[in-house]
Amino acid sequence: MSKGRITREHILNVAFTIASETGLESLTIGVLAKACGMSKSGLFSHFNSKENLQVAVIEYAGECFNERVIVAVRRKQHTDVSTRLQSLLHHWLDWNHSFQGSCMFMDAWKESNSNQDVLQQTLRKQLHTWISYLEIQISKGQQSGLFRQDLVPRQAVFQFYGLYLSSHLFHSIELENNERALFWQGITQLYKQWQNTDTIN
Repeated sequence: MSKGRITREHILNVAFTIASETGLESLTIGVLAKACGMSKSGLFSHFNSKENLQVAVIEYAGECFNERVIVAVRRKQHTDVSTRLQSLLHHWLDWNHSFQGSCMFMDAWKESNSNQDVLQQTLRKQLHTWISYLEIQISKGQQSGLFRQDLVPRQAVFQFYGLYLSSHLFHSIELENNERALFWQGITQLYKQWQNTDTIN
């Protein structure tokens, strides 16, 4: 790896930490330069603008998310869909716990229909990738006989996200404990609704 690449990776790691603690909007060339011990001009040469910096951080965050959630679960080599889904949800919550605010992707998301808004388009891509991955896992649950065949995977993921966001809100106002009991109770109820009754003895 070249020296320039190593420096860029270090900058992105520091930037990711700052954005995790104070939000993506707080991340500026000046703040990051100081944290990295670099001059503004030296750091600016790597990104050329605040928007490019934020886009690079979101892409880096996507790589971190993939490693901490998807790859981490794959390494466990779960043989059944139910256990794999539970593990994915645990790692997803752990990802959220690693931020002072809410999930970085959700914090940075703003409604935008502009195709020129590169940051929002990057966020959209990250969120779509994760939602599609969860849909695939639900489909595998149907294929294995765990879930009903009439269950719509996107609707199921919509319900997952509802519990995920509700859990974060309740935790932030101290109505949900660190064990996320309300979240897991909700997941248990969903599984009962989705269960393929033909497999019940």
